[in-house]
Amino acid sequence: MGGGLVVAEGGKILAKAPLEIGGLMSKEPLESLSTQIKMLSRAAESLGCTLPGPFMALSFLSLPVIPELKLTDRGLVDVRIFAQVPLFV
Repeated sequence: MGGGLVVAEGGKILAKAPLEIGGLMSKEPLESLSTQIKMLSRAAESLGCTLPGPFMALSFLSLPVIPELKLTDRGLVDVRIFAQVPLFV
Protein backbone atom coordinates (compact mmCIF):
# COMPACT_ATOMS: atom_id res chain seq x y z
CA MET A 1 0.00 0.00 0.00
CA GLY A 2 2.99 2.30 0.47
CA GLY A 3 2.03 3.12 4.07
CA GLY A 4 -1.23 3.43 5.90
CA LEU A 5 -3.53 1.79 8.39
CA VAL A 6 -4.99 -1.71 8.20
CA VAL A 7 -7.23 -3.95 10.27
CA ALA A 8 -6.73 -7.63 9.47
CA GLU A 9 -7.83 -10.94 10.88
CA GLY A 10 -6.43 -14.31 9.93
CA GLY A 11 -4.58 -12.89 6.94
CA LYS A 12 -7.71 -11.19 5.58
CA ILE A 13 -7.83 -7.38 5.35
CA LEU A 14 -11.06 -6.11 6.92
CA ALA A 15 -10.46 -2.38 6.34
CA LYS A 16 -7.66 -0.14 5.15
CA ALA A 17 -6.72 3.49 4.66
CA PRO A 18 -3.71 4.02 2.38
CA LEU A 19 -1.45 6.88 3.51
CA GLU A 20 0.85 6.99 0.54
CA ILE A 21 2.56 10.30 1.35
CA GLY A 22 5.29 9.36 3.80
CA GLY A 23 2.95 6.89 5.48
CA LEU A 24 1.28 9.88 7.16
CA MET A 25 -0.93 11.59 4.61
CA SER A 26 -3.39 10.58 1.90
CA LYS A 27 -4.00 11.91 -1.60
CA GLU A 28 -7.69 11.04 -1.16
CA PRO A 29 -10.33 13.74 -0.61
CA LEU A 30 -11.22 14.33 3.04
CA GLU A 31 -14.64 12.69 2.70
CA SER A 32 -13.12 9.50 1.30
CA LEU A 33 -10.41 9.31 3.96
CA SER A 34 -12.96 10.00 6.70
CA THR A 35 -15.06 7.06 5.47
CA GLN A 36 -11.99 4.81 5.42
CA ILE A 37 -11.06 5.80 9.00
CA LYS A 38 -14.62 5.08 10.18
CA MET A 39 -14.47 1.67 8.51
CA LEU A 40 -11.14 0.98 10.24
CA SER A 41 -12.61 1.85 13.62
CA ARG A 42 -15.65 -0.38 13.01
CA ALA A 43 -13.42 -3.25 11.94
CA ALA A 44 -11.23 -2.85 15.04
CA GLU A 45 -14.37 -2.77 17.20
CA SER A 46 -15.63 -5.95 15.53
CA LEU A 47 -12.42 -7.64 16.71
CA GLY A 48 -13.01 -6.55 20.31
CA CYS A 49 -11.18 -3.23 20.48
CA THR A 50 -12.91 -1.01 23.05
CA LEU A 51 -10.56 1.97 22.78
CA PRO A 52 -12.26 5.03 21.29
CA GLY A 53 -10.26 6.26 18.30
CA PRO A 54 -7.68 3.44 18.36
CA PHE A 55 -5.79 4.72 15.33
CA MET A 56 -5.45 8.20 16.80
CA ALA A 57 -4.00 6.63 19.94
CA LEU A 58 -1.52 4.66 17.84
CA SER A 59 -0.56 7.79 15.92
CA PHE A 60 0.28 9.65 19.11
CA LEU A 61 2.25 6.72 20.50
CA SER A 62 4.44 6.75 17.41
CA LEU A 63 5.23 10.48 17.69
CA PRO A 64 7.07 10.78 21.04
CA VAL A 65 8.27 14.30 20.27
CA ILE A 66 5.22 16.15 21.64
CA PRO A 67 4.38 17.08 24.42
CA GLU A 68 7.23 17.17 26.99
CA LEU A 69 6.11 13.94 28.63
CA LYS A 70 5.03 11.17 26.31
CA LEU A 71 3.63 7.72 26.96
CA THR A 72 5.39 5.31 24.63
CA ASP A 73 5.71 1.56 24.23
CA ARG A 74 8.80 1.86 26.45
CA GLY A 75 7.08 3.75 29.26
CA LEU A 76 6.82 7.41 30.22
CA VAL A 77 9.50 9.47 28.46
CA ASP A 78 10.73 13.04 28.95
CA VAL A 79 11.23 13.91 25.28
CA ARG A 80 13.26 17.03 26.06
CA ILE A 81 16.12 14.84 27.33
CA PHE A 82 15.01 11.53 25.74
CA ALA A 83 15.02 9.65 29.05
CA GLN A 84 12.50 7.40 30.76
CA VAL A 85 10.67 8.91 33.74
CA PRO A 86 10.12 6.71 36.78
CA LEU A 87 6.45 6.12 37.52
CA PHE A 88 7.01 5.75 41.26
CA VAL A 89 9.31 7.75 43.53
